[in-house]
Amino acid sequence: MPGDSCCRPRSFFVASDDQKIRQRDALMPQTMPASQRPGTQSSGLSPDFHGSQRNSRANSMLALQSQLAQISQSRPASTDQGAISAEVVGEQYLTFSLLDREFALKAEHIQGVERLVDVTSVPNVAPWLRGVINLRGSIASVVDLRSFLDMEQLPYNPRTRLLSVQFNEMVICLVVDGVSEMIPIPPTAITDISVRHAAIPQWAIPYAFGVALIDRRVIVLIDAARLLFSDKMQRYEALP
Repeated sequence: MPGDSCCRPRSFFVASDDQKIRQRDALMPQTMPASQRPGTQSSGLSPDFHGSQRNSRANSMLALQSQLAQISQSRPASTDQGAISAEVVGEQYLTFSLLDREFALKAEHIQGVERLVDVTSVPNVAPWLRGVINLRGSIASVVDLRSFLDMEQLPYNPRTRLLSVQFNEMVICLVVDGVSEMIPIPPTAITDISVRHAAIPQWAIPYAFGVALIDRRVIVLIDAARLLFSDKMQRYEALP
């Protein structure tokens, strides 16, 4: 599986004798800075540095949500008593549309949402591979997802968007018909594709892992790894 190749997380070790340190600090004047207390070693990095690293992922999510706020259309709040509350804790997903179908990818795999820009074409490739773009200093392939899935082709319009999707070290920009919103989807709202097979288009089954029912919406959940590392996609992985 492609996910097996990702690097293992670093291990962080906590210093021993924590109890002695807390007892010593309790006897120190409260006005004495922690960096001046005996036995305290400075890392040489400011608190701001550590704080920025801890909050980097949160800031990335806020930036993505800000992008979505500018391009999304507001949805009326549901009054259905049986609807799943937005306050229910669930993993964050980004929803998008292809034709009249709604799909979603886990937010952790979304690098950004862009308006459709000029794409540099590449000769002798599949029709669904639109070409490449400069994505914040890196070259990324642009895949028309509708064409990739052998769906009906329609002209692009002002709602057309590019989704920058990443899994491990691979980044692909997907052309989709529109981006809706970022929503939490609790596990209790997700049904396996084997149970709701009829709700998933035939061409999406190889890349889907479930179906979510949210406020009477049927959302097909796409597995980023299955899509990006599919045999069909991997044939063009070596593009610059």
